[in-house]
Parts: sequence; structure tokens; C-alpha cells
Amino acid sequence: MGVAEALKVDVFFDYLCPFVYRASELLGAVQRSGRRDIEVRWRYFSLTQVNSKDDGWTVWTAPRSEAVRGRVAFAAAEASRRQGRFEGFHRALLAARHRERLDIDDRDVVEKVARGQGLDMKQLGIDMADAAILGPLASDHTQAVADHGIFGTPTLVFADGASAYVRLAEDVATGESLEVFERLIAVAASEPRILEIKRPRKPALSL
Repeated sequence: MGVAEALKVDVFFDYLCPFVYRASELLGAVQRSGRRDIEVRWRYFSLTQVNSKDDGWTVWTAPRSEAVRGRVAFAAAEASRRQGRFEGFHRALLAARHRERLDIDDRDVVEKVARGQGLDMKQLGIDMADAAILGPLASDHTQAVADHGIFGTPTLVFADGASAYVRLAEDVATGESLEVFERLIAVAASEPRILEIKRPRKPALSL
């Protein structure tokens, strides 16, 4: 049985989101299986920006002296991309936040992850200090909202423009990853008439 044609998907993400980590693990497992060819492009989307009630304020233009949730991680990610080391750093930073429960708003933590991925630390510092380093965050986030109406992460956008906001309830076992992914694609990419599926939560039993 041959490998299916490559599927291209943009994934809009924020490092602070646990559902992004689960989606990343699922996509990584499918890619490693060799049974489904997926080209994933990770694109920035700030939940801090979405949740801001201050008209005119943006994550990417706020003063550097202001503590902004998620901003250090986005800057470091883009700096790693400039070194051609994004994929490894991206996975490691997600694991640091969601598996090791580390504070990725702490620059020391982010730098430790970068060092572990073999990044040039001097260059990382130079790039993170660059006033233009958050330009890709600004353009990705703005396009996400304007072109796709994206409101949360992770949101998958397929080549034909179909999109889906996806929340996995738990990590998917490696052996089940392809099956889960194919079911997801069948609805998210192939059935545009289904706009939303949301599972009700059963109320806790009172004693």
C-alpha cells in the first residue's frame, strides 16, 4: 500500500496552550509512522492578544519593559527559525511547558531549552533583541483573524482553505495516531457542512 499524497496544513499555535502540545505530538507521531505524508507549517497566534481588552494594544508592539505572556517564547522561536533550528526547538519548548511544567515566560528557561537544542546562544540573544523579531507573529496573527476568523489554538488550515479548531482530550498513543488523524481529517478537511462538534460534559454526581 503506497503512501498517500502529501497533505499540507498550517497549524496556528501558542506555546501556552496544552491542546497545541497534544496536536503536535499527534502530528509528529503520524509523520514518524511514514504512513501519511504531512507537511506542517507552524504559524504563530497569540492567545494573550485574543484575550486583551485594551483596544490598540498588541503583544508585538507592547514595550519591552512590559511583561507579556507568551512573548519571550514567540521571539525565541523566530530566532531559532533564523538559525534553521526551529523544528527541534519548537518541540522541545512545547515539552518544557507541558511535560516538564516549566515557566516559558522565564527567559532563563527558554535559553536552557535553546542551549539543549544546540542553538548559537550569542546569535539567539542578538536576534531576540531585534526590533523586527515579532514581525512574523504580527503578520501570522493578523492574517489568521482576517482571512480565517481564527479565535483559538490549535487551528488547522488546509490547502483548500478548510479550517478546524481542534482540542484533543488526551495524548494519543503512537499506535493509534494515524487512525485518530484520519478521522480528524475526514471531518475537518473533507466535510465542510459540519461546522462544529462539541461534546457536553456530564455533571458530577452529587453525594
